[in-house]
Amino acid sequence: MSKRLRFMASIDVVDRRTFVDTVRRAEAIGFDALVFPDHIVDQLAPVPAMAAVAALSDRLRVGAFVMNNDLRHPAVLGHDLATLDLLSDGRLDVAMGAGWNLREYRAIGMEFEPAGTRVDRLIEAVAVLKGYFGGEPFSFDGRFYRITELEGLPIGVQRPHPPFMIGGGGKRLLQFAAREAQIVGLAPRAGRPPRGDPWSLTWEATVEKIGWVREAAGDRFDTLELNAYPSRVSPEITDRAGPALRRIADEMRSRTGVDLSEEQVRRSPHIYIGSVDSLTEKILEMRDELGISSFMTGSVDELAPVVERLVQREVA
Repeated sequence: MSKRLRFMASIDVVDRRTFVDTVRRAEAIGFDALVFPDHIVDQLAPVPAMAAVAALSDRLRVGAFVMNNDLRHPAVLGHDLATLDLLSDGRLDVAMGAGWNLREYRAIGMEFEPAGTRVDRLIEAVAVLKGYFGGEPFSFDGRFYRITELEGLPIGVQRPHPPFMIGGGGKRLLQFAAREAQIVGLAPRAGRPPRGDPWSLTWEATVEKIGWVREAAGDRFDTLELNAYPSRVSPEITDRAGPALRRIADEMRSRTGVDLSEEQVRRSPHIYIGSVDSLTEKILEMRDELGISSFMTGSVDELAPVVERLVQREVA
């Protein structure tokens, strides 16, 4: 049986009135969650923005997409998130990443360590966060973090902890997510060739990633929620998708030397360009053939007609 489709969206920097209106519109359209990226740039800071959404809505879940683990000690983050889970009446998702934005690290004077080190630190942080949500004093002695009889207070609503979302494009991080998360984010790889790897955007690459997840998850695979999201290319609803898809393929070839066909671009789980009908069919195909049921669509308005149609179809 197919899993229920779930949709999340983000909000850009806006004034208070527009923020309030956007939250209410997202809830009316049928989005399940509003999420916020975690970068020190011109965007809303995730924790206060999540708190505002929880206060303004009765149903929307809140989360990041995703928290950069390097920017906060996990016990301090745990305190913030437990508070959010309590005050939202259990509508929090905990989404964690290892950090990737080199420019951001340099801007604040933080060392940008090798990917393996950042992933090692993320793995420890997830253990600390789960300990924090455990409801009793816990200790942890790791390479990066040391916790001594810390009681995770306040106690949140969701037990044993809120759902964790962990994603990536490489085998190691995806297999860690398969073992520890409830939501696994399927991402394109950030490196190789210059400015990313176009092959990692394809349907075929996504099938390979899901295979890694299945291998590591074992018996828990069927309980996992798989997530995909737009990457490298902004979503676009258009009845003339062909020229846009050809342009994207040409730009990728020119920039990276990787030759993707127009059909590979169209089918990519990370590219959403087409009519409302074709994008509706694409998302249903991704659920039926790949098992992907969770989608971060970009801003609330970018794919709103598609989300609205699919939500209405799910409840019909």
